[in-house]
Amino acid sequence: MSATIVQYVLLRSDLLKELGWSIGALVAQACHASTAVLHLYKDDECTIQYLNDLDNMHKVVLEVPDEASLKKVANKLEENSIAHKLWIEQPENIPTCLALKPYPKEEVKKFVGKFKLYKATMGS
Repeated sequence: MSATIVQYVLLRSDLLKELGWSIGALVAQACHASTAVLHLYKDDECTIQYLNDLDNMHKVVLEVPDEASLKKVANKLEENSIAHKLWIEQPENIPTCLALKPYPKEEVKKFVGKFKLYKATMGS
């Protein structure tokens, strides 16, 4: 059996909880980052495999508390040559979300493992 290829998406929870962004705006940020990184790495072997089985794509959306944490993860990924896209929303110029290109889960889990699944709801 081949390794599970997964795309990790890290999303700032403070946008919803403290800065008053809507759920829809947050979902859009995740979509932007995911789409952008898939396009940037469209010729990558893992990305091709990931997109060849559209009905079984695995995405894991994780919660990052704030901008500083998001930038810290981006730097760590950069240092370790882990391909990703830090989405910076315009015209506000705010880093909102980060998506890794699809990778075998075990290859990148250690870089994102400390973050929890994003489970915020409208009331939380």
